[in-house]
Amino acid sequence: MTPKVTHRASAALKNLFIGDALAMPVHWFYNAHDIDRAFPEGITTFEAPPAFHPSSIMSMHSTRGGGRKRSGSPQPEIVGDVILKGKQGYWNRPNIHYHQGMQPGDNTLNAHCALTLMNSMTAPDQHYDSDTFLKAYIELMTAETPAHPDTYAESYHRGFFANLKKGLPPKQCGAVTHDTPSIGGLVTIAPLAIGERLKGTSLADTRNICRQHLALTHPDTFLADICDAYVELIDNLLFRDNDDQVEETLLKASRSLAKRELTQLVKSEYTEREVIGGVLSTACYITDAWPAVLYLACKHHDNPMKALQINAEVGGDNVHRGAVLGVLLGLINAEAADEDLFARLTEQASINRAIECLMG
Repeated sequence: MTPKVTHRASAALKNLFIGDALAMPVHWFYNAHDIDRAFPEGITTFEAPPAFHPSSIMSMHSTRGGGRKRSGSPQPEIVGDVILKGKQGYWNRPNIHYHQGMQPGDNTLNAHCALTLMNSMTAPDQHYDSDTFLKAYIELMTAETPAHPDTYAESYHRGFFANLKKGLPPKQCGAVTHDTPSIGGLVTIAPLAIGERLKGTSLADTRNICRQHLALTHPDTFLADICDAYVELIDNLLFRDNDDQVEETLLKASRSLAKRELTQLVKSEYTEREVIGGVLSTACYITDAWPAVLYLACKHHDNPMKALQINAEVGGDNVHRGAVLGVLLGLINAEAADEDLFARLTEQASINRAIECLMG
């Protein structure tokens, strides 16, 4: 574990939280012009979310489980009673921001889950343990005094706790909905993969551990295949000997879009908004979100902050794309990590402490 490797790992994990917080104010804005109107100077630093969210459909989402609302559902309330206590009232109003009330530099819920996973591995030589993680995850989500600042929980969280409420064992609570194969499922993978590899776990075993972890909340075979590609890409970038093949390494990780097609997009004259929002959807679904991450990493790997700003400004599920993209950018260009911006994260101290412990 050379200084270069630990420097890359640290930058990757810092960028995970930076990419998440930077995109937060325009998360799930599906019209790029709405982003321009809300932030005419662009997303260049941490901002608070606007009170009005023009694309919000949070009021259509079920508070009793995963997916959308269903009339006559006999299930008990999950949002407000089990998770997100005191916040259900925000779910029934039109155009409420998914992250209403959060402050500049706050991280969204999935990033807090990543921090929770990191904290579960902070003791010397402590490897990942699914029971330990699930216990910490459940405590994070069900705390009487909120342990995170978010108003919204993705479908997978709601489905998990609906199953837990029914009495299923935590390891069997992963729920399947239309958006199970989504980019949000990869947010906790990088800390797990990096932590295990730095503790000496083989790549093959790390890949299997990550698949098993993913299945706890995102049981989907195609997403698991993308997870394999992500873990292998993290490993290749973390332990590479030189920078000559960085772009080729990124392109080889494509799964849902052929390498040849992705190469053509990177080399094309299309703007980023024409690619992500035109050729590729800005939505959460992994089929488009994963190649969108690779596209931005290929095109702007020498300027991580520009890449993260562009990711925020194309909208859609930019928060979770930003977390995954941030990891790759930190691994590629650790020297360009924005320490000033990292210092302005609300959870900077706890994130930094978790990173240092994960490094051993």
